[in-house]
Amino acid sequence: MPVTLSMAELAGAADLDLGVTEWRTISQENIDMFADATDDHQWIHVDPERAAAGPFGTTIAHGYMTLALLPSLVSELLAVSDGVMGVNYGIDRLRLTAPVPSGSRVRAKGRVLDAGPKAGGLLYRVDVTVEIEGKERPALVGTVLYLAYGSPDGT
Repeated sequence: MPVTLSMAELAGAADLDLGVTEWRTISQENIDMFADATDDHQWIHVDPERAAAGPFGTTIAHGYMTLALLPSLVSELLAVSDGVMGVNYGIDRLRLTAPVPSGSRVRAKGRVLDAGPKAGGLLYRVDVTVEIEGKERPALVGTVLYLAYGSPDGT
């Protein structure tokens, strides 16, 4: 269950632990679909036979696939109860620190750093880590920015 806050509550949030998501399996089918969507068919992602003899011993998810999971993962951590729309606003910093092998499971943990008004909405920064089950090093660490908007009439 995500932490649920109103925009007013989120505006006052600082250093708020959001906990962790459920584990999510990264299948070869997911990786192949991402490769098709991005036209990135490098063999370390899509050729299981060649990848078995490669540096990771198996295919791995694209780093940008791990990044692309963040909006969905963060929505498992935080819900804005009176938000009617949200957009990805950017990244303050991000590192892809370990490969995500096909068939592995990942989850995110997050922390709201701060929030404040921006462009008619509420900009909030989330420190996020994407962990790989059974691995010491995370797949991704960074600070991502989201912009939430309420209804124009305040309802």
